[in-house]
Amino acid sequence: MQERRREKRLPTTLSLEILNLYKQDNVQVSNLHAPIEVINISKTGIGFLSESILPIGYYFNANINLGNEDTLHCVVQIVRCQPDKGNKNLYGCAFIGMASVLSYIFDEYDQRISEDK
Repeated sequence: MQERRREKRLPTTLSLEILNLYKQDNVQVSNLHAPIEVINISKTGIGFLSESILPIGYYFNANINLGNEDTLHCVVQIVRCQPDKGNKNLYGCAFIGMASVLSYIFDEYDQRISEDK
C-alpha cells in the first residue's frame, strides 16, 4: 500500500466525544454523543477509533490539547473509514481551514514525545 500522508503522524492518546456532525449544505446530525479515541495526529489531521458509525464527508468541531497551554479549536472532516479489530472502526480525518502558523504546536509536541523516549 502506498503511503499518502503528507505529514508525519505522531502517536497520541486523547479521548473526545462528537456531539454534532454537519455538512456544508446545513444537514446536521445532533445529540450524537459518539466517544472517539484519537490514536494519532499530524499537522493535517487525526486518526481515531470509534464503535460509532460516522458518515464520510461530515464535519465536527474539536478542541485538542497536546499537553501544553495551547488548545486547538478546529473543524475536522471525516475523510475515510475502515473496519478495525473488534467492533471498532478506524477513521481518518482532515483539519479544515487550520492556519499554518499553528504548526509550531505539532513541532513542539513531536519534540516533547521524542525527548520522552
